[in-house]
Amino acid sequence: MSTERAPRNVTTERRFRDALAQFATGVTIITARAQEGGFVGFTATSFNSVSLEPPLVIWSLGRRSRSLPAFERAERYAVNVLAHDQAELAQRFSRPHTDRFAGVNCRLGEAAAPLIEGCAAWLECRHHSRQQVGDHVLFVGEVDSCACQAVAPLVWHAGRYHVGAPRAEGEKAAG
Repeated sequence: MSTERAPRNVTTERRFRDALAQFATGVTIITARAQEGGFVGFTATSFNSVSLEPPLVIWSLGRRSRSLPAFERAERYAVNVLAHDQAELAQRFSRPHTDRFAGVNCRLGEAAAPLIEGCAAWLECRHHSRQQVGDHVLFVGEVDSCACQAVAPLVWHAGRYHVGAPRAEGEKAAG
């Protein structure tokens, strides 16, 4: 067995993006109350669970994002897992917009962050840790409360939105 390292496979950004596009993922909107007043929010597909004990989730935000400073200062935030019929909201929160929340039906949760009506699930989190990695910042949140409803989720795959299979009422999650 050789101890020499194989040359690093240098790939193009496009090839990397195309490979990642083959991984289907749910679509979320992360929201928080900004210290300056008002709210911040953005569409994120870079969301995942980390731990059950304690209940931890992880998501990332680009270091060039205008809302990064607000999320870095926020002690609490909400993860809104979008339902199949909320693709328009996902698009709205993924692009610059003067007021992303204008006309969006929300209520404030315990974290004082907007919970968007009609979502498949909501997770209210407190800041646990954060780390700069590459061109993004990884946020780890401890889940204080969560809720869900039996609706089909919005899924992102191959650069497009799709409808996921709904979870039947009372059905246990896999795992």
